[in-house]
Amino acid sequence: MDLKELIKFAKCLDNKEKQQLILHLQSETKGTTAPIRVIDEIQEQKHKDGLVCPHCRTQAVVRFGKYDVKTRAGAVKRQRYRCKSCLQTFNDLTNSPLQRTRRPHLWVRFIDLMIEGFSLRKCAELMYDGVSFVTLFYWRHKILAALKQVPTEAFRGIVEMDETYFLYSEKGRRNITERKPRKRGGKARHRGISNDQVCVLVARDRQKMTFSGVLGRGRIRTTKLDEAIGSHLSSSNVLCTDSWRAFSSYANQKGLAHYRFKSDGKQRVKGVYHIQNVNSYHSRLKRWMDRFNGVATKYLEHYLAWFRYLDSKDYENTTSNKKNMLVSSCLVSVKDTNARLRRMTYC
Repeated sequence: MDLKELIKFAKCLDNKEKQQLILHLQSETKGTTAPIRVIDEIQEQKHKDGLVCPHCRTQAVVRFGKYDVKTRAGAVKRQRYRCKSCLQTFNDLTNSPLQRTRRPHLWVRFIDLMIEGFSLRKCAELMYDGVSFVTLFYWRHKILAALKQVPTEAFRGIVEMDETYFLYSEKGRRNITERKPRKRGGKARHRGISNDQVCVLVARDRQKMTFSGVLGRGRIRTTKLDEAIGSHLSSSNVLCTDSWRAFSSYANQKGLAHYRFKSDGKQRVKGVYHIQNVNSYHSRLKRWMDRFNGVATKYLEHYLAWFRYLDSKDYENTTSNKKNMLVSSCLVSVKDTNARLRRMTYC
């Protein structure tokens, strides 16, 4: 089939099939060099202040041979190091999501599919390299476990803060004895806010700096607020919240200027003060989470970090955003293995 016939055939495909064809051609044409460039950037970012041992954090490090990195074009030699203090060897990917992976050349491709929003089964189908959706599940959570640790900058100016709730879920767990298993999310046993619900706090300033985190089951508490967000706020911030008393108690304890808005919606704005930005973030988060038909609560922090990243990048699947997602996840220390992720529990 020549190029003209191929173009004619492509015109007969529907939009979904065209998207799959584009993704396949991109992986064939860009997959050779992209992973190597990303690893080069990870190396540069990690060692910009000098070589540091990831095991004991000392700088007594020397070069110690090389190892092979697999690419579509074949193996490429990469540097290995040895610490003279603890005598352990390491490389640029030690304690990162890419550590000990057998297919480092496929991770850029997988992040491309993650940002596009494909399910794990669809990702496995589009990878064209025999990677199972179970393997991709662990790849996903290794990346998200790292993104969760990326530090959030301090808030500036007006900070909108509000809580939202997700149904407590033990999705994936076998032999649940406390209740009957639910299907596709299901419903809570009790009306209103109870221990069947998991509280998620979202705080957001006008520069779109966002914090989101799980505070526990049931209603929000003042002590949990301080543990979660105390380090991000200062006396220069102005707090805008709903009328729940935990927010008032927290603002009084910290001496923060505080504007409250009742949930009846009679007064939504007081000059420049409102909570519409954080409520809009809640709406986008809930719509995005619907695609998963309920997520296990033990992984909820991971999904919050994933959405926080996508929202900050306006959901754009650009080369820059893909590279930034992988590089950022490799700059923090992550020691999660497949077994450790599987045995995670919600405390």
